[in-house]
Amino acid sequence: MQITSSGLLYRLAAKQKLPITIEQAWEFLSNPRNLKVITPKTMDFEIILGADKPMFAGQIIEYTVKPFGTFKTHWVTEITQVHAPTYFVDEQRFGPYKLWHHKHFIKEIADGVEMEDVVDFKLPFGWLGKLLFPILVKPKLENIFKYRAKTLEALFGVYNANFEAP
Repeated sequence: MQITSSGLLYRLAAKQKLPITIEQAWEFLSNPRNLKVITPKTMDFEIILGADKPMFAGQIIEYTVKPFGTFKTHWVTEITQVHAPTYFVDEQRFGPYKLWHHKHFIKEIADGVEMEDVVDFKLPFGWLGKLLFPILVKPKLENIFKYRAKTLEALFGVYNANFEAP
């Protein structure tokens, strides 16, 4: 996982390989209820509204989350694009970030899939947000994506392609 900044926006990019089919990956990742499964328990993630149907463009999902300690916030996202089984985008409509645009890519590879997340985001609070980024925000995002990777490996196994020597 890598987090970079252009000065205005931050970008988080993460990739993970799993030994499953693209259909299995899509079935899991496109089910909004599974977001709770791959979110650290300490964040007390709860879906309030919108996870009662399979993913579709225009879907609104509301949830609560505790990003830091006991601080609880509401977060509302919209699924803006869906291209089953390879791609979907969710965007924050209301929540802790000034901007949150999350692209999910799934592609078939030898003996499995490669999942790629690209999140473009902007912090609130101007210079204060930039000051708090390395202390609070970056470690929290790293923890969330590491937890997600470990949980997916626990559910689906560790990727180990069977490469043939030339």
